[in-house]
Parts: sequence; structure tokens; C-alpha cells
Amino acid sequence: MNADRVADSEAGCRDAYPLKAETHEIISCAFEVLNELGHGLNEKLYENSLVVEFKHRSVPFDQQRRFEVLYKGQHVGEFIPDLITYGKVAVDAKCIDRITDHERGQMLNYLRITKLPVGLILNFKHAKLEFERIVLSTADRHSCSIEPQFNRR
Repeated sequence: MNADRVADSEAGCRDAYPLKAETHEIISCAFEVLNELGHGLNEKLYENSLVVEFKHRSVPFDQQRRFEVLYKGQHVGEFIPDLITYGKVAVDAKCIDRITDHERGQMLNYLRITKLPVGLILNFKHAKLEFERIVLSTADRHSCSIEPQFNRR
């Protein structure tokens, strides 16, 4: 499988694969965590293990950073994503049967709230890591590209 495959909807974009090196490093960290811990454990264990791996590899990250949520200009609460790496990539560790439109939609909302350009959904449920890279277009904050990836290692 070509890891650099671009979804058809983004094929014409100038920078259809933003933060490529950063997302590859995050995915590499996820493979290391899965290889070390195994699959099917609690999501928080994978989140915390990613933090350890990020520190080991000097990957800059924030854990549980708070973001204000506004509705029609009014503060309605806070959103607290699990991890943000490089100040630009939202990372969501999951332990679910498979990544569905529900998780993709969640990540799109995370990106809209945080104003981050890229999100990674990492699924540690099975022996082979499943991940999807979600890109929020800078030209239109309501369009995106989704790149499913399975069993890369």
C-alpha cells in the first residue's frame, strides 16, 4: 500500500499531505507502543504510553490541553483532546472494533474546535494498528480529506 496515497477529493490541492514527516513519526510511535503493550487494552493506557514514547523521541506534545467551545460567539464549554503533537496534529487513541464515520466526524469536530490542520485516529484494538489521517482544508474549514490506512506493519 502506498502510504502517501491522497484521497480523490484532495488530489487537486497544492498541499494534500500536510505535516507528512510529523504524522509518520507519530504513527511510528504508535507502532512501537502496540508492539510493546500488545492490543486490546484500555485507551488511556495507549494514550499514556504514547506520551512516554513521544518523550523518548523528543516529539513535542500537549496532553489534555483545554480549548474553549463557542456557539454563536458564546462560551458553552470546553473541549479537552487527549493529545496534540507538534502543536499541529490532534491524536486520538482508540480501542474499538474499527474506525467508522462516527470517529471521523468526531475528529473533524476536534479539528474545527482546535483549529488544527491534521488529526490522527489510532486504533489499538487489534494486533495490527489501524489508523486514519484526517486533514481539514485551510481553504474551507468545512471540507476535508480522509485517508484510511490499515495494517502497515
